[in-house]
Amino acid sequence: MSTISPINNSAGYGGYGVYNNSGSAGESSGVTQNPGESTVKSPGRKSSPAECETCKNRKYQDGSDEMVSFKSATHISPQASASAVRSHEQEHVSNAYKKAAQKNGKVIAANVSIHTSVCPECGRSYVSGGTTNTQIKYYNEENPYQKDLKAADALKYQGMNLDMAV
Repeated sequence: MSTISPINNSAGYGGYGVYNNSGSAGESSGVTQNPGESTVKSPGRKSSPAECETCKNRKYQDGSDEMVSFKSATHISPQASASAVRSHEQEHVSNAYKKAAQKNGKVIAANVSIHTSVCPECGRSYVSGGTTNTQIKYYNEENPYQKDLKAADALKYQGMNLDMAV
């Protein structure tokens, strides 16, 4: 299972997700941190999206034991976070199919959830992470019960497909 969750330094959470090393963003300085963003400050917010220190310092990191992207904390812009998180979670799904194929298994289910959040400083919504859950069924051909089931299936399905040429 891969988990993407909001993380900050003080919380000490170690999953895959948003890592914010800016600490307290403080009051708006009027300096453009995120060029190309709106400079309009929403009511009740500390800064505009263009001046948001939190969005500038937000980083994503994977905490799973699989070899996938984002093993070290990496900054992703709020605009690119959705596609980056979706592609990262797809890596986990692909790994599950590879693992199942290598060990005589079958992927029963692969579920991906994408999480969104709202920046507390500027009010912008962004994809904060995701979770991938996979279920793999492995076949054990050495198990006597599996051998009996296979033999019973052979008798049950014998003759169901009949091709006759007259």
